Parts: sequence; structure tokens; C-alpha cells
Amino acid sequence: MAKPEFEFFPVTDVEWTVCPGDNPLITERILSKDPEGGVATRILRYQPGADSSAMGVQIHDFWEEVYILEGSFLDLTLNKTFTAGEYACRPPGMPHGPWRTDEGVVTFEARYRSVE
Repeated sequence: MAKPEFEFFPVTDVEWTVCPGDNPLITERILSKDPEGGVATRILRYQPGADSSAMGVQIHDFWEEVYILEGSFLDLTLNKTFTAGEYACRPPGMPHGPWRTDEGVVTFEARYRSVE
């Protein structure tokens, strides 16, 4: 199955929900999701002071593209801060995070599986 078809709609109509890991400072708006493949397009928000250390380093079995819309966060493994306007393309198996932010950060993320 694939993500459903949507025409333009206000993103603000989608509620913020707490992400897996249950940290109330880390929330997401799921814009589109493939229920069978488990991949989604979302807006991710870390409130000021959020820290995902409890979730550890993340490794996915899908592609993930991330664009930072506003704010910044620190990759605790790389000890490097990434800021608004920066982009990442992560192939399956690429380790990343955990993250911490003092000011907060909002990202746009597209996740998908390769079609071979």
C-alpha cells in the first residue's frame, strides 16, 4: 500500500501528537502515512529544552529526508548543531541523533521505502 492521495489542505488542521518515546516536548503532525509500510510525511517539533537521549541513536529501514524549517538542534553523537535552512537525506541504515535543543526546532520530514 502507499500513502493516500490528498489535494492541498491546511496543515494546521492536523493536530500535534506526542511522538513515540512519549516525551511531551517532542511532537509531530502526521500529514500522510502508509499504514502498511509504516512510513510517513510529517512536521516534527522539539519544544525548547527537548532532549531525545532516552531514545538513543536512531536507525531506520527506510529513506528519510529532513529540512529544518525553524530553530536548531544539536546532534549529541556528532556534537554538531544544525539550523534552519539545512537539509539531510538519510538512506536506510544511517545512524543519526540523539538530539537536544535549547531554542526549539521544527522540521519537515518525508519518509519512504525504495521501489526496486
